Amino acid sequence: MATKDGSEEVIMETEAKVKEPEPLCENFGKEDAKLSETVYQTDSAGESSSTQEPTVSNGDDSGEGMEMVDLKIIWNKNKYDLKIPLDGTGAKLKERIHSLTGLPPAMQKVMYKGLLPEDKTLREIKVTNGAKIMVVGSTINDVLAVNTPKEVIQQEVKAEENKKEPLCRQKQHRKVLDKGKPEDIMPSVKGTKERLPTVPLAGMYNKSGGKVRLTFKLEQDQLWIGTKERTEKIPMGSIKHVVTEPIEGHEDYHMMAFQLGPTEASQYWIYWVPIQFVDAIKDTVLGKWQYF
Repeated sequence: MATKDGSEEVIMETEAKVKEPEPLCENFGKEDAKLSETVYQTDSAGESSSTQEPTVSNGDDSGEGMEMVDLKIIWNKNKYDLKIPLDGTGAKLKERIHSLTGLPPAMQKVMYKGLLPEDKTLREIKVTNGAKIMVVGSTINDVLAVNTPKEVIQQEVKAEENKKEPLCRQKQHRKVLDKGKPEDIMPSVKGTKERLPTVPLAGMYNKSGGKVRLTFKLEQDQLWIGTKERTEKIPMGSIKHVVTEPIEGHEDYHMMAFQLGPTEASQYWIYWVPIQFVDAIKDTVLGKWQYF
């Protein structure tokens, strides 16, 4: 600091030293940028990049880039709006119906101009915008809800019958039973339980005293009740329960009623049913009998 010029030189030299780190920081930033660029390029060559946003794909349901069609799904008196790709298959439509209704695809009958094929697209079967798709089927819970009451009702009916006088003594039945055992009735076998015969059960009486025969169409799940005048074809699933009772004095034969509706007024009575077939008839109608 002997001279003014010397002092100035020292000060300038000091300032220069203070500013020296700035290029280092700048270079470090550049190196860091290069490193980041290198990482990005490496990731891009691989499966994914840490700087890219993830892409979520919903498959066909997203409808992105696909031609969509609006449908009206009708099931169990309910209506649902559904938008689905026109190039989706019938199987895919069933999956979407499952998500809407809870009805499993295996239990669905999807109708559009007939039974909808699972392996064809909606475009191939010419489904149009706003089309109505009819769905038939019951959920597992619905099936259980229908079947369980049958057994409960059967138990309640038995308990109620025990409180009443024997059916065969009631006036409405006596007028038929008093005619006596039909001459052409099938023979009875006490102490045995047999499967249903391969021929119709014939020779019995109905409530009006006319001859009646029973034919069990297992492949169609129907009970045919035939008389001289006509044959009634009744779905077995519509029969609520079956009432049976031995005929007094002829315990190897039973009187039997099929309840075709919600009340006792819908019971169809048949008299002189051979005892060996009684359990087979009840179990077949109520869905318990196993065939091999």
